[in-house]
Amino acid sequence: MLYELFDWLEKTYQTPGVTAFGFITTRSAIAAATALFISLLVGNRIIQWLEKMQLRETIRDDIGLDSHLDKAHTPTMGGVIILLAILIPSLLWMPMDSVYTWMIILVTLILGLVGFADDYIKVVKKDKSGLSGSLKIVGQVGVGLMLGCTLYFWPEFQDFNTLSTMPFLKNVNINYAFLGETLGWVIYIPVAIFIITATSNAVNLTDGLDGLAAGTSAIAGLFLGIFAYISGRTDFSDFLDIMYLPGSGELTIFCASLVGACMGFLWYNTHPAEVFMGDTGSLALGGAFGAIALMLHKELLLPIVCGIFFVETVSVIIQTTYYKYTRKKYSVGRRVFLMAPIHHHFEKKGWSEPKIVVRFWIIAVLLGIISLLTLKIR
Repeated sequence: MLYELFDWLEKTYQTPGVTAFGFITTRSAIAAATALFISLLVGNRIIQWLEKMQLRETIRDDIGLDSHLDKAHTPTMGGVIILLAILIPSLLWMPMDSVYTWMIILVTLILGLVGFADDYIKVVKKDKSGLSGSLKIVGQVGVGLMLGCTLYFWPEFQDFNTLSTMPFLKNVNINYAFLGETLGWVIYIPVAIFIITATSNAVNLTDGLDGLAAGTSAIAGLFLGIFAYISGRTDFSDFLDIMYLPGSGELTIFCASLVGACMGFLWYNTHPAEVFMGDTGSLALGGAFGAIALMLHKELLLPIVCGIFFVETVSVIIQTTYYKYTRKKYSVGRRVFLMAPIHHHFEKKGWSEPKIVVRFWIIAVLLGIISLLTLKIR
C-alpha cells in the first residue's frame, strides 16, 4: 500500500527521495525492520493477554521428557504475533497488483487460520486432539490446490509453469508436462499440494523446543529471500543460468518480513520460552516456505534450504515405519531413535535444550550456504 503511495508521489510530483522506495532492497530492509518492530511491540501485549486468558500449552505427561512439564503454564498461540508481523509489512511494501503478493499472503493467512483453529480447540475447548486430522488435511490440500492451479493456469506463468530447476545441473530443468503440454496439470498440481502439505507439517513437527522452529524459519527465510531476489533480476539469473521469473523479486520483501517477524518472536521464544507459536505459527510458516519454493520453481532445493525441517520429518517417518514393521514381524515394536522427532532423540541422550537448538541453527546456516553453492556448481 505504501509502495503505491510512494510510486504515485514520484510519478505525479517528482517528490525528492521517494525513488529509493522503488528498489526491492530498500523495501526489503524496511519490511524486515517493520516486522521486527511489530513483533517486539505487539508481542509483549499479546503474551500478557494470553496469560490473562490462561491460554496455555498442554503438555503430555507420558512422553518421558520431565523437563517439558515445566512448560505447562507457558502461553501458546503466539503464532498470531508472527502472522501480524509478516502480513502487515508485506501489505505495506509489496505491490498490490502482483499475483505473487496475493498468492503468498493468502497461503500464509489461510494456513495460519487452520493452525489457529487447531490451537483454539486444544487450548480454549480443552480438547487435546485439536482440529481433526482430516479437516487439517482438507485445509492444506485446499491451499495447495489453489496455489497449484494459479501457478499453472495464470497467463503470465505459461512460459515456465511446469518447469523446475534441477540443483547442481547447469541448464537442466525438470518438466512436469512429460505426459504432454495439455496434461501438465495432472502432475504439477498434485506436486504443489504435496509440497504445501509436507512443508507445513514439517515446521509443525520441528516446533518442539524453545526457539527451534522460529530460529530455523528465520534462517530458511533469509536464504529463500536471496533466491527470490536473484530470480527476479535478469542480470543475476542470466549469470547464474537459472530461470528469470519476472516479478518474483517482490517475494524478497515477504521473506524479509518473515525473517524480521521470527527474529522478534525469538525475543520471547528463546529458552526459557515466554510464549509458544503453536500451530498458528508453524503451519503458516511451513506453508509459506513451500509456496515460495513453488513460485520460484526451486522446490527441489527444499530438502537443502529447509534441511532441518526435512530431517525432522524423515526421522518421524523412519521411526513410525520401523516400529510398525517390527511390531508386525516380532510382535514387539522397536525404535531407531530414542524418540522422534529427532530433536527429542538428543534430549533423551542428555543434551540440554539450548545446546540442541543452537547446533540445529548452525546446521541450518550451513545448509543454506550449500543451497547457494548449488547455483555456482551448476
